[in-house]
Amino acid sequence: MKNISKKWKRILPAMLLVLALAFLAGCGGETKPAGDTMVYGSQDYTAINPALYEHGEINLLIFAGLTAHDADNNVVPGLAEKWSYDKGAKTWTFRLRKNLTFHDGEPLTSADVKFTLESILNEKNGSEIVSNYADIKKISCPDARTVKIQLKEENVGFPEYMTIGILPKHLLEGKDLTTDEFNQKPVGAGPYKLTEWDEGQSITLERFDGYYAGKANIPKIIFKIVPDSATRLLQLESGDLDMAQLTPKDGKALMKKDSDCSVYEMDTADYRAIAYNFAGSKLFKKYPELANILSYGIDRQAILKSVLLGEGEIAYSPIQKNPFNDSSIEKFNYDPAKMKSLLEQDGWKKNKDGWYEKDGTELKFTIAAMSDDQVRVDMANMCAEQLKKEGIHATAENRKELDWAGQDACIIGWGSPFDADDHTYKVFTTGAGDNYTGYSSADVDRTLEAARSTDDNSLRKQYYSTFLHRMTEQMPFTYIAYIKANYGVNKAVKGVDKNVVLGHHGVGIFWNVADWKLER
Repeated sequence: MKNISKKWKRILPAMLLVLALAFLAGCGGETKPAGDTMVYGSQDYTAINPALYEHGEINLLIFAGLTAHDADNNVVPGLAEKWSYDKGAKTWTFRLRKNLTFHDGEPLTSADVKFTLESILNEKNGSEIVSNYADIKKISCPDARTVKIQLKEENVGFPEYMTIGILPKHLLEGKDLTTDEFNQKPVGAGPYKLTEWDEGQSITLERFDGYYAGKANIPKIIFKIVPDSATRLLQLESGDLDMAQLTPKDGKALMKKDSDCSVYEMDTADYRAIAYNFAGSKLFKKYPELANILSYGIDRQAILKSVLLGEGEIAYSPIQKNPFNDSSIEKFNYDPAKMKSLLEQDGWKKNKDGWYEKDGTELKFTIAAMSDDQVRVDMANMCAEQLKKEGIHATAENRKELDWAGQDACIIGWGSPFDADDHTYKVFTTGAGDNYTGYSSADVDRTLEAARSTDDNSLRKQYYSTFLHRMTEQMPFTYIAYIKANYGVNKAVKGVDKNVVLGHHGVGIFWNVADWKLER
């Protein structure tokens, strides 16, 4: 009995450890969300500031703009109750609602609006969205509730850009906006206020009782940092997450599960493309015509089927989901024979190794993709393999950070469900803030400038048609596909708008978050 007792003393701790691990795995190793708390599976954040950083779905919860969007992505009043435009003076006048406050109780006035716009325009801050506001000439505040914004040139889409979250001047004036602790302790006027940030783990938001549109229904929302889609899937199944965006593969997997979650396959204006570096790549700087030629070598249908599992549609235009789109433009349908014919007409010949070459330069380049985006990684790999088969020495590479100055090409994503000016003017005009590739076309510049300078929709449609036709003569990208956004949503979460067309990275799903309910 003594020997048996010693044996169990050795074995028992190991058995208990195994049982404990099994228990933790079974329940996700997490505490289930409380009845009044919704937990969202989110990408990580290092800073939250709508004036500096464009991509951040959390902005819609913490901040509020003068304008907002409704279910149809139309511009509607936000912090501003009304606005008007003086065409002769090129001046927009916004009238704020009464008794607006920030999360800290301080008044929100026209001075805060002026401060926000001036912060965006300040070159030292390096705002990612500065191109949207570059036409601002003068900002004045006749009184605490009125702000006048005079433009250098007309921009009929300007109210669209006033959805930008307003910053508190009293907390940021005189400080370095890029390094201030505000970026980790943001204070806005949105439906939720940040109460805790556990770096790399979670961001806790509690409803703001002073929200101009009324107190939100769900008392607390936690943005739990879960960057990996497969992990999100597991935590949705276990109940540790109430909601999360998933890859198409994981979305399909969740549909097959007997769980408490539904999967929403949501339409977006978010496209993926190969972006060529006309400024930093020796190859594409010397031979920019390759962007057009190579576009015939990409089998988009195969990528749509394999990478997106059929969820989405083949892309050919940056405004494909917009009423100003022109579907008659050249679509660069898959035609490898035409690609090779055009290469040979352009002076490219295959060398002894079977790769195309011209004047001693091999047609060799790398397509980069962000390593944390599996869809882009898979697209880069498929594009490279398709081109290789035809004699183009293309390779794919996963990177933690993109090298906009030195890379050859990358899988890029753009697209907006809002005014056609958004994600066109700032992406394709020469020298614009989001024109990362050095693309330049005088014709494109002129037509996009004209399109934003008239409120006559028939004229705007003509201008955008001209823009698209000029673009196809000198392609900036090889368009691949518009993607869908897959959201796993616990059935206890009510009020999510499944029909709204989402923007880049699926942003926009929180447009009506104050109306959501949690019924556990």
